[in-house]
Amino acid sequence: MMSLRVRLSLILGSVFVLIWALAAAWMLCDLRSQMMLSLDQRLGASAHMVAGLLEQLPTPGKSDGTPLSAEQLGIPGGLACQVSSLRGEVLVRSHADPDQALDAQQSGFHDQMINDEHWRSFTLTQGDLRITTADRQAERDTLQHSILLAASVPVAVALFGSLALLWLGIGQGLAPLNRMRDALRRRSADSVEPLHVPDLPSELQPLLDTQNQLFQRIAQTLDRERRLTGDAAHELRSPLTAIKTHLQVARMTEGPVRDRSLAHAEEGADRLHRTLEQLLLLARVEGSLSFDDGVQCSAEEVARLAIHDASLGDSSSIELHMPKNLSRAAVEMPAVLAVAALRNLLDNALRHTPADAQVELSLETDAHTACFRVRDHGPGIASEDLAHLTERFWRNGKSPGSGLGLAIVQAIVQRCACSLTFDSQPDGLRVELRAPLRSNQAE
Repeated sequence: MMSLRVRLSLILGSVFVLIWALAAAWMLCDLRSQMMLSLDQRLGASAHMVAGLLEQLPTPGKSDGTPLSAEQLGIPGGLACQVSSLRGEVLVRSHADPDQALDAQQSGFHDQMINDEHWRSFTLTQGDLRITTADRQAERDTLQHSILLAASVPVAVALFGSLALLWLGIGQGLAPLNRMRDALRRRSADSVEPLHVPDLPSELQPLLDTQNQLFQRIAQTLDRERRLTGDAAHELRSPLTAIKTHLQVARMTEGPVRDRSLAHAEEGADRLHRTLEQLLLLARVEGSLSFDDGVQCSAEEVARLAIHDASLGDSSSIELHMPKNLSRAAVEMPAVLAVAALRNLLDNALRHTPADAQVELSLETDAHTACFRVRDHGPGIASEDLAHLTERFWRNGKSPGSGLGLAIVQAIVQRCACSLTFDSQPDGLRVELRAPLRSNQAE
């Protein structure tokens, strides 16, 4: 895999090269045009200068074969000059002039071939004279190449310097990411502590925060697993020991004693089964497993299902109160969790209510919330113990339960954005569970 530094360098370097190449091409083309223009202007200026000198000299006659020097005509070095009549007779020419006469028939600038050489010439007509100045195209090309080469070297140096600085700058910019990598590499495999990397840029801070949130979730998952393991080892030891003891007694006895021992062993197995079910449900609720099976239940359906499960089909022990104008909107939570939470509240109430009394379940709804109120007729609970009701395996006195029912309810409440309140009175405990309703179905 290509490293991030190499990838960024290739992308940004390609952009740099493209921009520098376009800028250099533009600059060199403009430089060439300006240079050609300057050389043409020099030809024109030389022709006008010669015209000014000729006005001060006697009228030139026919050439006597002795050319005037460039100094006499005031011509810069490297240029050829020719003075001819309108009829084409060459009157004066400089020593740098080619052996063949310059073509002076066309005024202004034009290119011509003389003695197999390219010449650039300028012809000025003044009175009955034509003044022509010219220079070799080869000399122009040599000068042009020298100037373009001299201008290209700084551009190339600047380009390669920019690429080198780009490589170093990207490496320096990625240094915080490398520090994060090194910090993660130095951590032990079982470490879930937050990662601390000082002086991180603002762009990498969300990455570090997300990484620490992941560590936090992993720590919570590991903690739940340890708690589940510890709770299971603690709570299952006693039922298993009791079952083993009763089975040993049944093996050594006969008659009614053996039957009672087997009955006690069966009760212990039932208690063990319930405790395991509660532990597994609590682990699923506190974990990230989904309970959404697509089933939607209204508040009334949740109440009736919870009553059926808690009373084992005998609903005479639970009295349901609900108004006629009850909302038919579905609760905004998985139906299995809503039923489980209300069933555990009813189970807890049934364990603390005398056999000759009923547990009362009241149901009310408004536009957005369903309210379940469960009331038992037990002895109540001390106000200082209300805070312990939802703790795992906490029992009030000699309660026959496992101490997990209300802990499961609290976990469901936290997961599904519900609310749970307790109110202890001398004539019993009142529990209120509020669950949200689906707004698009609320009446």
